[in-house]
Amino acid sequence: MTGTVLVTGGSGYIAGFLIRQLVAEGWHVNTTVRALAREAEIRRVLAVDDSRLSFFTADLLDDAGWAEAVAGCSHVAHVASPFPAAAVKDAQELIRPAREGALRALRFARDARVKRFVLTSSAAAIAYGHRGRTTPYTEADWTDVTHPDSYAYVQSKTIAERAARDWVAAEGGAMEFCSINPTLVVGPILSADFSTSVEAIRKIVAGALPGCPDFGFGVVDVRDVADLHVRALNAPNMAGERFIASGPFLKMVEIARLLKARLGADGRKIPTRTLPNFLVQISALFDPMVRQVIGELGKTREMDASHARKMLGWVPRPAEESLVDTARSLIALGIVRP
Repeated sequence: MTGTVLVTGGSGYIAGFLIRQLVAEGWHVNTTVRALAREAEIRRVLAVDDSRLSFFTADLLDDAGWAEAVAGCSHVAHVASPFPAAAVKDAQELIRPAREGALRALRFARDARVKRFVLTSSAAAIAYGHRGRTTPYTEADWTDVTHPDSYAYVQSKTIAERAARDWVAAEGGAMEFCSINPTLVVGPILSADFSTSVEAIRKIVAGALPGCPDFGFGVVDVRDVADLHVRALNAPNMAGERFIASGPFLKMVEIARLLKARLGADGRKIPTRTLPNFLVQISALFDPMVRQVIGELGKTREMDASHARKMLGWVPRPAEESLVDTARSLIALGIVRP
C-alpha cells in the first residue's frame, strides 16, 4: 500500500527513520515541524527523494497548519511528543502538549477522512506503578499515573494514549486507530541533534559515570520501531490494536560490558562496575534527572513483544547490534570522544 501519509514531528529520531522507510517504499510523506527554517537541514539529514517529502509548520498546542498538513492523506503516524533531556518543574509541561497534540492530530485526521491513525506511545504507558510485578508486561497492562514511580514523562505518555483511545471511541468514526509502545529506543543517530533516548548510551561510552547505576531498560532499535510503524500503517484490521516494541531488558552494567567488549580501544572509558545504590541516592539529591528515576533502582521491567511478532511478522534485530551501532554513530559524529 502507498499513498500520502502524515508523519508528525519530522525532526525527531523515530520520525526520521520512519520517513526514510516510507519514502523508500513509495509513499509521499507530509511532515510537520515547528519552524520551516529547519526544513533544509532536515532534508539534508534524511537524504531521501525530495519530491516525495513535503514540510508543514504545526505545533502540538495550536490548530494552525494542521488542516494543510493532513490534507490529502490517507494515513497518519503521530510521532511528535515532548521528550526532554532535563527534568521539568511541572508535569503539565509534558502532559499538556502530549495529550492536546494527540487529540488535535486525531481531530484533524478524522475531518480529513484519514483511514488509519498510528500513535507513537511508549512502554512508559504500560509498565509503571505495578507493585511487585515479576511477570512480563503485555499490551493489556496500563501504567498507574498516581504511583510515585510515574514521573512526568511516564504520566504524559499514559495520559495521552488513554485520551486518544477515549476520543477515538467517542468521536473517531470509521478511522482506525492503533498504538506502538516502544521501550528505550537506541540505534544509529543521523545527526548531532540526537534523541534523549540515546543519552544513557552516550554517558556510558563517554565515561561520564563513575559506574553503572542499578537501572535497566528494555531496548529496541529505532529502525525496528520505524518498521513496526510501517507494518501497522499497512496491515488490515488494526482498529484498537496496541503493539509493544521491545527487545531484551538489560541493566546498564550489562550494556556497558557488552560495549566495552565490542568497541576495543574506543571503549576504554566505559565503566563496568555497578554503583552502590546509596551513591546514586546521594547524587539524586543534587541532580533532578536522577531524582525522578530513583525509583527504578533494582527494578526489572520485562516486556512481551510477541503480539507484534505474531500479528505483524515483526522481527527486531539483536540488541547487541543496535547498541554497538548507537555507540559507533556517537563516536563517528564527534559527540563522544573515546
